[in-house]
Amino acid sequence: MKKKNRRLENVIYEFKHNKQAIFAAVYLIAIILVSIFVVFINVDPDAIDVAHKLQGPSAAHWFGTDEMGRDYLMRVLYGGRVSLVVGVLAMLTSIIIGIAVGTIAGYFGGIIDSILMRAVDVFSSIPWIIMVTVVGLLFKRGITSIIIVIGLFSWMEIARLVRSEVLSAKEREYVQYAKFIGVNSFEIMLKHVLPSVFPTIITAATAAIASAIMVESSLSFLGLGVAAPMSSWGSLLQSSQQYLQKAPYMAVLPGVLIILTVYSFNKLGDVLRVFVEPKITAGEKNE
Repeated sequence: MKKKNRRLENVIYEFKHNKQAIFAAVYLIAIILVSIFVVFINVDPDAIDVAHKLQGPSAAHWFGTDEMGRDYLMRVLYGGRVSLVVGVLAMLTSIIIGIAVGTIAGYFGGIIDSILMRAVDVFSSIPWIIMVTVVGLLFKRGITSIIIVIGLFSWMEIARLVRSEVLSAKEREYVQYAKFIGVNSFEIMLKHVLPSVFPTIITAATAAIASAIMVESSLSFLGLGVAAPMSSWGSLLQSSQQYLQKAPYMAVLPGVLIILTVYSFNKLGDVLRVFVEPKITAGEKNE
């Protein structure tokens, strides 16, 4: 209980003395709530009105209209739902693969470790944009394909981090004792090894969400992302590039939201690390 109280005190201290962390938390809560409840706004994001295309911001359309006369603010808000869903689900995919590979490699060692780590080296040696682009061309365009592609090619660093933590955790006395009394390896990894790796997983997860949003935006910008009429922040940026002179606002809003969201998730990872890893105190982080 004392350790838990200390963790909460560290988090409170972090928010009190770090305005950037407060901004990140408020922004993420706001953008997630807006993305969830935007469906209750009585405006169709796909309603075409060619007669009012590429109009600037006005009382009727706060952020103007796009090349098809659709309300651009609603397109961006609905696009945010897609980007956030892709970020979270792709993160879960990469985290699951990375934890499985890193834990097995670190715990069993030997030939299993060598084989799995060589596979990690091979995947890591190929530029991710090439892998994602090639595989993306083979899959049918859509959210599911993007999640699978990003998840399958973003787990390598997580596997390395988890492996290094597992190598240390498996040498601890309680793990050695569990082996001695005959506890099976799966139970040891699940109950004794993974909890000690949890701080690393939490930090990696927030970074993975930010990375997945960036990759999705890059794919959509290259025309390999979600298919029309569905939109994401990346696809909106892609479609706005040919209208930069007539309607520069089309690039500003999704671009700013991508930057703020990625920044906020990374900042949130720092705060969560203060909570889950008691060795790092708020005071020490600010020194």
